Amino acid sequence: MGARFAENGAFYIYTVFVLVYGTQRVGIARETVLNGILIAAACALFAIPLCGALSDRLGRRPVYLFGACTTALFAYPLFWLLDTGSTPLVWLALVVALVFAHSPMYGPQAAFLSELFGTRVRYSGASLGSQLSSVVAGGLSPFIATALLPYGRGALASYLIVMALVTIVAVLMASETRHQTMG
Repeated sequence: MGARFAENGAFYIYTVFVLVYGTQRVGIARETVLNGILIAAACALFAIPLCGALSDRLGRRPVYLFGACTTALFAYPLFWLLDTGSTPLVWLALVVALVFAHSPMYGPQAAFLSELFGTRVRYSGASLGSQLSSVVAGGLSPFIATALLPYGRGALASYLIVMALVTIVAVLMASETRHQTMG
């Protein structure tokens, strides 16, 4: 579950909550934010399989940890860039978030999570952790971020950092699975 906190929770901040933040807090046109999400998603379309392939060469944990650490390190700059209201900077923020923070976690995720479990419980184990974190981290993150909105970008960035720290600890505690036999 912990491995998915930053991947899933941050994804919904980047793609759902950013609409509220950008339009209501910063005053950016809705179309500008939506176009930025579209551009970022188009870039992630290529980044996700590249990150998966990279995890086949370097290992699941290093690639996953890169994404989680980027999520933490980019949390404050994300909101600073959004706060500029500048279209190119808003788009840059969203591209960096989806390509360099989210994609390195999402690309290797299926292999990483399923390889953590033996074949007898693989579907149950990977699915249970994945689906529970979707509800807890992903489903609630736009609501939590909305509740934190009155406290400013520091609270929002701190929330992203906390999710990233949960993921970093979980991935560090998991074993590297790239060279394990599937038995």
